[in-house]
Amino acid sequence: MAIKSSRRRQRLQANATRQALLELNETLEERVAERTRELAEANQQLQREMQERERAEEALRHAQKMEAVGQLTGGIAHDFNNMLTGIITSLDLMKRYITAGRIDEVQRFADTAVNSAQRAAALTNRLLTFSRRQSLDRKPLDPNQLVRSLQTLFSSTKGTHIDLILELGQNIWPVNTDTGQLESALLNLMINARDAMPDGGTLVVKTANQYLDASDLGTLESVSSGDYVMLEVRDNGSGMTPQILAKAFDPFFTTKPVGLGTGLGLSMIYGFAQQSGGHVSINSKSGCGTRVCLYLPRYHCLPGKTQA
Repeated sequence: MAIKSSRRRQRLQANATRQALLELNETLEERVAERTRELAEANQQLQREMQERERAEEALRHAQKMEAVGQLTGGIAHDFNNMLTGIITSLDLMKRYITAGRIDEVQRFADTAVNSAQRAAALTNRLLTFSRRQSLDRKPLDPNQLVRSLQTLFSSTKGTHIDLILELGQNIWPVNTDTGQLESALLNLMINARDAMPDGGTLVVKTANQYLDASDLGTLESVSSGDYVMLEVRDNGSGMTPQILAKAFDPFFTTKPVGLGTGLGLSMIYGFAQQSGGHVSINSKSGCGTRVCLYLPRYHCLPGKTQA
């Protein structure tokens, strides 16, 4: 009897265990199904949020692009309108004076019209340089020699309150670029530095040989590894705020009063550097001056040829 009673209890325990396992399995399936639904809903919500973020980012990019295009076209229209006004007004006055028989007084109006036309041509040239479509008259040149040639020119305009220091490296490599464009870029940087030091300061122009790789410059465009000549213009003037620094290379962006700058100087230098196969970087801090570095690829003479 004791043995039968023990077997009966074992069967009851086994049945109870089996029933408990069945109930647990059913409950587990329900929990898994519920969790699966929750994860599916969360994934759908995440997908919707990602799509909304992509739409918002695309709208922001479009707005920024249209703002840039508007700024560019507005700046071009404003500058060309001023130049065309000078040309049209001068021609109109010339017609009136010729009709009145005052031929001797026409020359000054002709000179004004020519000056306005030349300014328009210079603006067009800068725009072509910025867009990298201005053909460069490339020639091998000695960077140190070019900087020395600009020293006298700049010294005559900088004023006595600014000290000009040349730090020219030894055995600087030659570069193959447009002499006129490089002169214009350096003079533009030197004039910007001068204007940033109205109360006086120190302007340093430096040359150095330098090897660059992709991690050396914090620029948006890729950097080709290799040998470069660095031409640096540094001042200890007013510097730039982060907001101004972020727009420094934007075309037609300027902090100068109306009529004192087109805002194409730095953007022209950027375009010239890119077209020359080089790079340009700018570092500045408000109250601590500005440092602009222009990097041009080293020129290697072809076998059997001498450097120009």
